[in-house]
Amino acid sequence: MVAIVAGGGGGGGGGELDDPHHPRAASPAQSRAQHLVDLAAVIAKEDHLSMTTLHDVAQLGRQDHFLAVVSTLRPDTTIQSSVVNAGVLAHPLGGAEVVGFVTYGRTKLANLRARPQLSVTFRAGWSWVTAEGRAELIGPDDPHPDISAEEFRQLLRDVFRAAGGTHDDWDAYDRAMAEQRRTVVLVSPTRLYGS
Repeated sequence: MVAIVAGGGGGGGGGELDDPHHPRAASPAQSRAQHLVDLAAVIAKEDHLSMTTLHDVAQLGRQDHFLAVVSTLRPDTTIQSSVVNAGVLAHPLGGAEVVGFVTYGRTKLANLRARPQLSVTFRAGWSWVTAEGRAELIGPDDPHPDISAEEFRQLLRDVFRAAGGTHDDWDAYDRAMAEQRRTVVLVSPTRLYGS
């Protein structure tokens, strides 16, 4: 984080540039213009240094069992949050990296169908990363025309593995996912940021 402090530089103030009668003193307009240029440079540097990527999401997720807080919007636009296991994987159609999780929460799914914007926040200790975007739902109640039943079964496994999961009996896993009518939620982030 960058703190910007108004006033003259270097110590106790009262420097020559603070004296309006000094020959090298800047006019108030020049001072404001220079301050804006300096501020823009600081912001650009901060943005460049803090570029967050999906690689950062995966790295941070790995540190705390891929636990993430998913926040959606209720009909009254208040926030509804829950904890899920989520991970980063290749989108099943385009191959681009996305954040994914599996859910069957009736409230969360109803919120996402009506208002697909969401955020997914991973944390470990005091470090955190948030991915914001629109939810793409793929499941028994949200079929995708380009994903077959077999591809969906595999996608459920892929999301589970991306979120750190392992299983001794994939057939039992598949049955449980089908019985619970689990839905895959994929997020192509429009914004990534963190500490």
